[in-house]
Amino acid sequence: MKVLVFGGTGFIGRNLCESLVLQGHGVRAFSLKPKSGRWPDIEGVAWTEGDFTCQSDVCEALHDVDVVFHLVSTTLPHTSNENPVKDLQDNVESTLRMMDCIVRMKERPKIIFVSSGGTVYGIPKLIPIPEDHPTDPICAYGVGKLAIEKYLYLYNKLHGLDYRILRLANPYGEHQPLFSGQGVIPVFLRKALSGEDLEIWGDGTVVRDYIYIGDAISAVSMVLKYEGDERIFNIGSGNGFSINDIIGFIETILERKISCRYFPSRVFDVPSNVLDIRRAQAHFGWKPQISLLDGLGRMADYVKKSLAS
Repeated sequence: MKVLVFGGTGFIGRNLCESLVLQGHGVRAFSLKPKSGRWPDIEGVAWTEGDFTCQSDVCEALHDVDVVFHLVSTTLPHTSNENPVKDLQDNVESTLRMMDCIVRMKERPKIIFVSSGGTVYGIPKLIPIPEDHPTDPICAYGVGKLAIEKYLYLYNKLHGLDYRILRLANPYGEHQPLFSGQGVIPVFLRKALSGEDLEIWGDGTVVRDYIYIGDAISAVSMVLKYEGDERIFNIGSGNGFSINDIIGFIETILERKISCRYFPSRVFDVPSNVLDIRRAQAHFGWKPQISLLDGLGRMADYVKKSLAS
């Protein structure tokens, strides 16, 4: 199968490209050129330089592919509220332009969109959160992801566009940036290994669903082959852990206490988010394999190597 990965140099994209190549797919990856000037060293990936906000770049990249993975996002949940207009233009408008390119194609690829299970639901009314739970995001990032989901539905009704949506929990693992501020786990591990204080927003009781990147990629690979009627799937561990739990696990792995500083909670942090993953289990037999403690151990090894290099 010939696939195109928008956002191929990112954390999820890089892991996905490695997996797709191993599965024997023809992989084209689209991204801005890395700041280092070097593309990731993944044999079998055809790297395409382009800007997702430029429709001509996107349309050119789409030729002769069977499936499109949409992983691009120019904002983060904790910064998106600072400029919702930019979030809308860069992410929602650019995705619409991509979809317009696709519906004009004679042979239309299927879109697999990685959405955000951690933000599209907002403050949950029940835990774990099923896919049919109300969607009331409280950050622009979640609003943008949900808007893209709704436009995919619209284009399916208007143009027959085929799509699947994966509402991903909080992924962590190899190739995750350590200094971007994205993701509690890489930031905590980097600071803990460097002897820095951890900064905690609130009292540490906020609960999240964390999924190891290998498990997340296995779900993406399975939905690639799925031909059933369901369009939206939660992808997480199905278990919730607090920030304090994460700190405790890291202390266990490092075999020492970690110094923390606590700050007032943030308005866009929902108190708890744990995904109900039974739909994915029922429809394509997926379930996570790596426990949080094991995954944190693997991530700690990766962070140590990255800091030493």
